[in-house]
Amino acid sequence: EHGSNPSAMETYAERDGDGYVLNGSKTWITNSPIADIAVVWARDRSAADDPVRGFLVETDRDGVSTNKIDEKLSLRASITGEIGLNDVWIPETNVLPGVSGMKGPLSCLTQARYGIAWGAVGAARDAFEEARQYATDREQFGGPIGQFQLQQRKLAEMATQITLGQLLVYRVADLKERGDLRPQHISMAKRNNVSMARDQARVAREMLGGNGITTDYSPMRHMANLETVYTYEGTHDIHTLILGEDLTGIPAYR
Repeated sequence: EHGSNPSAMETYAERDGDGYVLNGSKTWITNSPIADIAVVWARDRSAADDPVRGFLVETDRDGVSTNKIDEKLSLRASITGEIGLNDVWIPETNVLPGVSGMKGPLSCLTQARYGIAWGAVGAARDAFEEARQYATDREQFGGPIGQFQLQQRKLAEMATQITLGQLLVYRVADLKERGDLRPQHISMAKRNNVSMARDQARVAREMLGGNGITTDYSPMRHMANLETVYTYEGTHDIHTLILGEDLTGIPAYR
């Protein structure tokens, strides 16, 4: 519905006897076409101030539709779709207890972004290792292309940027273990590491030359998939604004 502005969500629930009726729609939902149960965040119009609450919705209930999104050029292995809710009734037992307001969905996003920051390092490492191996195997001008200064410079820069990303998530993990982690720390890690991985995948593809656009090598697959990761779970720009607000105390969302 509203992407980077989840507080403006329009999906809503209304009390109906010993349950709730849900109406609205969601898009870009992973596994929605095959999932048996969906966790749906919606505004509870039956309560004061329309708080956001979580609802468990069985996808075989009347009024639920789950259309698949095809023709993707990124994360093609991931099944993605929509969820439509048209007067869907659920019992009160399907309401998530103890969760009210945006804190519920945002806390889930914080945990997901933490994992993404680590996963991006893995994608960058794989692209780097592919390029490094290729530099030692591929021969041109009488020797491996890894003998040339330009190729060595690319590998040195890639290794440095990946190591910096690793140190960042190690630091975030330490803060998490000590109970000192804040959402802004996660924003910094997700923002930096996904951008870093996207850049390293591109450099790795360059080092592979024409062979880099084939499915025999992984960097271009990482390039395509990281375009999605760059956008989901908070776009790069939104995380920039989160950090900016934390550093200045001034929100810049409007």
